[in-house]
Amino acid sequence: MLSRVANTLYWMVRHVERADNLARLIDVNQQLLLDYESLDSERLRAFWRPIILSTGDEELFDKLYEEAGSAEVIRFLTDDQKNPSSIVSCISFARENARTVRDQLADELWEELNGLYLFLKSPEGTTMVQHDTAKFYASIRRSAVTFFGIAASTMARDEAWEFMDLGRYLERADKTTRFLDIANFLPAGIDAAGETGSPGVLHWTAILRSCGAIEAFRAEYQGEITPENVVKFLIFSNDFPRSVRFCLNRIDQSLHRISHTPRGTFSCEVERESGRLFSDISFGSAGEVFDVGLHEYIDRLQARFNIIGAEIFETYVVMPERVKSRPSESFTPIADALAWQVEQQQQQ
Repeated sequence: MLSRVANTLYWMVRHVERADNLARLIDVNQQLLLDYESLDSERLRAFWRPIILSTGDEELFDKLYEEAGSAEVIRFLTDDQKNPSSIVSCISFARENARTVRDQLADELWEELNGLYLFLKSPEGTTMVQHDTAKFYASIRRSAVTFFGIAASTMARDEAWEFMDLGRYLERADKTTRFLDIANFLPAGIDAAGETGSPGVLHWTAILRSCGAIEAFRAEYQGEITPENVVKFLIFSNDFPRSVRFCLNRIDQSLHRISHTPRGTFSCEVERESGRLFSDISFGSAGEVFDVGLHEYIDRLQARFNIIGAEIFETYVVMPERVKSRPSESFTPIADALAWQVEQQQQQ
């Protein structure tokens, strides 16, 4: 298929997945703070700053806002169009992508995405985000789930589907690690007696809820919420659809279906990178994560996700002359790939 179409489908789905994950993250953090009603405004701000740090957007946030209170963080991540990764920006990008490949999509899929876009731009959406945030973020999550359900029911399992799956699971793997990384930035936990310490059960429960994993986790671990069990479940589970291992398996599977190369071999750099990372995760353990340090381990994972995203871009999107001229060990940062894609859309 045309590289432009593949790139457009990839980013359409990736943006919807990102909006869904941000809605989950903000909503769960708001619910978490209900358990800390006694905290003063300074301590409450300390619960919102980690959200920005985990997304990696702290530099842009600091340029736009003087402090990281709940109102500022919620606006930045929800409807600030100066933030290209806000929910409203993501859905706008996704809709524009879908508009340019309407002939590849079922009418129902376009209508769902367009309906979500119109809701976010409507007075109803603006009023809801100001006065009923729980309902607003639930609407985002429900629409995203509906979008993916319609796609699964209407798309042929061809190359278009595989590029959509690549965007979905690469974004999901990245966001799962970012949810876990929040634990490294959270303020000290507070128990019933007011004592402080490392992030406690409430924090890890919130992270599980952000991933929609609390019920599946309880079924597997009988409710014993510990850092080791949460990391084991969200990184190494072979069955939970938001775990890093599950996502990497789907990424590697899609790449080999696109190239028609047997799994366990590789025909291009992106297949080599995805296969190597999937192998490392498949034979890894939670103990290794804490030996390295959770934050350091997650940083390494995110760097490798960026390499995979960059190599997808280099292998299937850029012009052949660019591929021939690039150094063998150089990689295109994912931010550059996104900037290029936005530039192409503006020229259409």
